[in-house]
Amino acid sequence: MREYLKFYIGGDWVDPAQSQTFDVVNPATEEVAGRVAQGSAADVDRAVAAARKAFPAWSAAEPSARLDVLRAVQAAYEQRRPDLGAALTEEMGAPAALANGFHLDLAAGHLAKAIEVAESYAFTEQRGGTLIVREPIGVCGLITPWNWPLNQIAVKVFPALAAGCTVVLKPSEQSPFSAAIFAEILDAAGVPAGVFNLVQGDGPAVGVPLSAHPDVDMVSFTGSTRAGIEIARNAAPSVKRVTQELGGKSPNVILDDADLAGNVAKGVAGVMLNSGQTCSATTRMLVPAARVPEAIEAARAAAEQTTVGDPTGDVGIGPVVSGRQFEKIQALIQQGIDDGATLVAGGPGRPDGLAEGFYVKPTVFADVKNDMTIAREEIFGPVLVIIGYDSIEHAIELANDTEYGLAGNVAGADLEQARAVARRIRAGWVSINDGFDFACPFGGYKKSGNGREWGEFGFEEFLETKGILGYAPEEA
Repeated sequence: MREYLKFYIGGDWVDPAQSQTFDVVNPATEEVAGRVAQGSAADVDRAVAAARKAFPAWSAAEPSARLDVLRAVQAAYEQRRPDLGAALTEEMGAPAALANGFHLDLAAGHLAKAIEVAESYAFTEQRGGTLIVREPIGVCGLITPWNWPLNQIAVKVFPALAAGCTVVLKPSEQSPFSAAIFAEILDAAGVPAGVFNLVQGDGPAVGVPLSAHPDVDMVSFTGSTRAGIEIARNAAPSVKRVTQELGGKSPNVILDDADLAGNVAKGVAGVMLNSGQTCSATTRMLVPAARVPEAIEAARAAAEQTTVGDPTGDVGIGPVVSGRQFEKIQALIQQGIDDGATLVAGGPGRPDGLAEGFYVKPTVFADVKNDMTIAREEIFGPVLVIIGYDSIEHAIELANDTEYGLAGNVAGADLEQARAVARRIRAGWVSINDGFDFACPFGGYKKSGNGREWGEFGFEEFLETKGILGYAPEEA
């Protein structure tokens, strides 16, 4: 059983201010997998003080010196990949192939991109008689979720450090093992004391004092819209910058000229990936109304081919993260049935043969109206809804008829038409035919949040802009 009973503060592993722990449950077995120290406001105070103390030297260091440290982190990260992958499978149920593959590759990609951006970034720029200076914002409180633990840590920590900020990380209490190993990696790489700090714990005990702390200059949060609202309220009295990547109910618009069966199968696979626990998952599949029967058959086949089981084995998806999440998903599946949607695949209950573990059947609904609960709420499980549209205008109207605006996809053979549709979707990240790019800005419209992550756009969230007048050339 794993035990992480210290916090990483000021370059050392230190005892928490109080002797409290919480259990981490393996979602595949429903058994306790380890114990982790529960932080408090006193631990947050120590971590913020350490970050504040380290900020002057780290922010004043040459960008090249900071990059040397991040390159050392790259090497240390590669050495710990097996440990990280095993931790992810144990703490949040990611299948081994996914945990050791895409989960780890995403974090590595964000580190490489942070280095690439910082290598050539212009921190100063003269415009006429004014010098524009971009400076690190200061001490950053980073609050990350459990669903893509390393990705969300990496997309915040690495650009923040590259920009010259110091950080205090509060990972999710449901996926704390990988975060502790991440801290070990940064320690082994020689990140200077206080530049990176880790305090484990839940939202009320650690997240609230971190987001409200007067010596924290910025809070970057990824999680639910409900929690994001509370973090913004906590941060408001100190008028600190708050960036948020929140929930989503994203559309996948399959145009009439697209390969329908192929794109439906890809859409199902994308939603089921990571047991549906992806904020940007395109969980509303919009298809031409006349072709809904074709889409149903393709979706049924794809869902039924999705294997569910022990994440240490060769399976498509493992369990969802917790019993609480399992019950929420079950209730929403039943709500879809009660509201009159047609169950195409899956449904309530665990898959056959899986009596223990928080396993959910890969589920597809058809005959869904966009005002149904299952089309409005973020289910955060392996559940897809199929909605028919009458015209491209209707498809765009349906795509935008949501309180969220995080992501979307448009599938079509005519690229000009697909691009025209993508431009009209009110979301921060819209891919065409499932495109992907580490440099593309990622973030939401509406209740999906504010600010952007990934690439140069995420890097700039950690910078302040200063104008210094008086740089006009002297007259002869």
